[in-house]
Amino acid sequence: MPKPLQITGDFALQLPVFQHPDQPPLSAFEFLQSRLASGHREQLPAWFAEQRIWLNQQAVKPEQTIEQGQQICLMIPDHWEEPVDTHWQPIWENDELMVVYKPATLPVSRTTRNLYNTLISRVRRETVWSDARLMHRLDTETDGLILLAKNQTADRKWKPILSDLIISKRYHARVYGRPEWQTRACTLALATRPESKIRSQMHIADSDEPGAKHCISRFQLLESDQAFSLIECTLATGRRHQLRAHLANLGHPIVGDKIYAHQGRFYLKRLTEELNAEDFKILGGEHHQLTASHLSLRLNGQDPATEINLPDRLNNTLNSFYSAV
Repeated sequence: MPKPLQITGDFALQLPVFQHPDQPPLSAFEFLQSRLASGHREQLPAWFAEQRIWLNQQAVKPEQTIEQGQQICLMIPDHWEEPVDTHWQPIWENDELMVVYKPATLPVSRTTRNLYNTLISRVRRETVWSDARLMHRLDTETDGLILLAKNQTADRKWKPILSDLIISKRYHARVYGRPEWQTRACTLALATRPESKIRSQMHIADSDEPGAKHCISRFQLLESDQAFSLIECTLATGRRHQLRAHLANLGHPIVGDKIYAHQGRFYLKRLTEELNAEDFKILGGEHHQLTASHLSLRLNGQDPATEINLPDRLNNTLNSFYSAV
């Protein structure tokens, strides 16, 4: 049986056909229009003509009706994506919202290196929720729980009251050293610095400094083997890199953090060359060890809150800490 033509530089995009039961049948062209980035949607007529689009191992015509359970393969020319862990998993859902597990290295949305291998793109392609929306964000190297709206209607309903919906977010962090404290609150403001070599880095700032963001983090020491410690982190505010910057300021940066540990030298090195095995050995791993482990949601004023915990088997930080003890 013939297979799709693959040319050097092609990117094979696999698109399983998921359709909501209330959705009318779609043609291959309509289906791809709802799944592809805008620049690629414009190329569809040419790609159909060039037989770059296949359905169940056969070249497909644009008007051909597709069905649930089929799979489309699109060979996108001159496209490359950085390899990442794409094994996201559903954890909890109701009619409007869902909580999923995001693996470390999978970006939540498009980056300069990834257009389709992102969390939101894969959720849209691999479920019936082709209009799913991110309700908040996680750093690319942070794994764990993240909340999504299933469609634009749910997004518009819940996002304006997100602070009332998400009443608690907790994380596990594996950090260098053993803190002298058992519990600690950090209320230091954070801001970027124009002169910083790392533009995304957040720095400790005076609260009245222009651009400074008020932050509150709470930390509890769970266990320690002296060289490393396991910390439970609670976010009262949700600023960029908040936990990472606060823990580094307290003298206990997160293991594997390329920005806030080792003076950022591995982040800067990665801008010009790939990190090697020796670099990762010094860092303690290929990604930082911070996991979003718990979400507490208040739905429609519901009391008590809905408590969602990440299964331990998916918690990279817990597993790395205990495997090293």
